[in-house]
Amino acid sequence: MSLRPEPTDRLAAFGNQLVDVHLYLREELARLRADVAAHLASGGERPRELRSHCLAFCSALTRHHTAEDEGVFPTLARSHPELRPVLDELSRDHEQVTEILRAVQKLVDGLGTGPEPDPAEVRRISGELDGLVALVESHFTYEERKLVAALNGLDGSAGPLPAGFEDFALRGLRDPTER
Repeated sequence: MSLRPEPTDRLAAFGNQLVDVHLYLREELARLRADVAAHLASGGERPRELRSHCLAFCSALTRHHTAEDEGVFPTLARSHPELRPVLDELSRDHEQVTEILRAVQKLVDGLGTGPEPDPAEVRRISGELDGLVALVESHFTYEERKLVAALNGLDGSAGPLPAGFEDFALRGLRDPTER
């Protein structure tokens, strides 16, 4: 399947693409959590892949949320004004997620390289990741429940395709149809 469907196909599957992106991000967050747990269990030097994986995940999630806030949500608000309170709540969630992502990135960047992981470091990183997982899962579930039908129902009357669609759908990272 092509990563770049025809423009008329994009809006018809907008809600489905949201679910696909969320599945991808959930998988990546689970992998990140496993990478951190493996490092903390083994001690030693922080693997370069862990830092890269953390940066990639944080960047992908931030791109997706920024595209929602700047393009997708305004488009939905124009076509479905009754969703404005939901969209405002989701945008506030994005701010909370951003703060946790910053904290996680800072902790991963500061992981020690000693023979034994610092127990306090383990608790801080595990706690931040647990909080991120809980918030992201709650956010994604709520967003999907509230927005998928509206997104799939967009017919172009709300204006042109939102700016940043490629970031919303995380195009180029992977084909969301691959499982």
